[in-house]
Amino acid sequence: MEKCLEIEQQLPSFMKDFSIYLKNGVALSTRLAYLSDILFFCKYLINETDITTASQVTDITVEDFNKITAKNINRFIGDYCSRYTVKDDTSIKIMENDNRALGRKKSSLSVLFKFLYRDEIVKNNITDGFNPIRLPKPQPDAIKRLEIDEVAIMLDIVSSGEHFTEGEKKYWEKTKLRDKAILVLFVTYGLRLSELEQLNISSFNFNRGEFRIYRKRGKEVVMPINKTCETVIKDYIENERSASSILDDEHKDALFLSLQNKRMTTRAIRNLVKKYTSIVLGTSRENGYSPHKLRATAATSLIQQGFSIYDVQNLLDHDNVTTTQLYAAHKKNVKREIVKNFEWIDD
Repeated sequence: MEKCLEIEQQLPSFMKDFSIYLKNGVALSTRLAYLSDILFFCKYLINETDITTASQVTDITVEDFNKITAKNINRFIGDYCSRYTVKDDTSIKIMENDNRALGRKKSSLSVLFKFLYRDEIVKNNITDGFNPIRLPKPQPDAIKRLEIDEVAIMLDIVSSGEHFTEGEKKYWEKTKLRDKAILVLFVTYGLRLSELEQLNISSFNFNRGEFRIYRKRGKEVVMPINKTCETVIKDYIENERSASSILDDEHKDALFLSLQNKRMTTRAIRNLVKKYTSIVLGTSRENGYSPHKLRATAATSLIQQGFSIYDVQNLLDHDNVTTTQLYAAHKKNVKREIVKNFEWIDD
């Protein structure tokens, strides 16, 4: 939130309504990504083009933006963004973006220019002239996830502390119940990282057997809680989590706390997941799986257990069932099982 507000203050004043639109219309992480891309584009206009004579971003005018054509955007994305340099006092870095990163920048600018056209700030809708960016189609075999037996090993590790060094075990002793609750929630519900990070004590109603999460676009959803999740969460709250009475007001309700008694950041949660999955996979911490891979793990595990792809789509909040079908492709020997149990003629 603070980063979003900081960027918004650096943008031209005519984008004020666009900032309000993002605030109410998209998830916080998406809002930050869009604003970052737009600020980067505005700096490009100043430093790399003659479209504006402004010396700082706040000085860019509506008239400047009305000069921008689709060709300018295509050159920015296809030429400049694919490879550019960043200079500071001590070094020069060469930055490169793949098609996925370029696609996000295109999306950010498309949303901006459509909004400005809708609000009659710019005269033309130039987005129809943006060049397409081909993204690799995800293949089932490329989806990384843990197998069911690997999930069991991971949960054993978080319970036993096996494979940790003596130094690591000192920290593990203080966080093992928290870590287990986090991992169980990920592999049971396939939560997104932001959904887990935002969980509060007040999100849970154990008497009714449910908890609330906030999906993309701020959508509030009530989820049923099973016995495993209820057990590990209560165990953490009652036996490891610091009492709310000693916490700062902004962290009193946060479910998952750091050792500094603050709400865990998305980076800390991501590093935690990488740590445990790297041990299971026998690889370095850097090559451990991200929380999104545990989301894929939950999806494939549920489908392998026989649940409908439509039920899994509902649970994971996939916008399109074709996304869920990618995970369904991992169900082993499904064709063989179908025809084997569908004989028309008996021996």
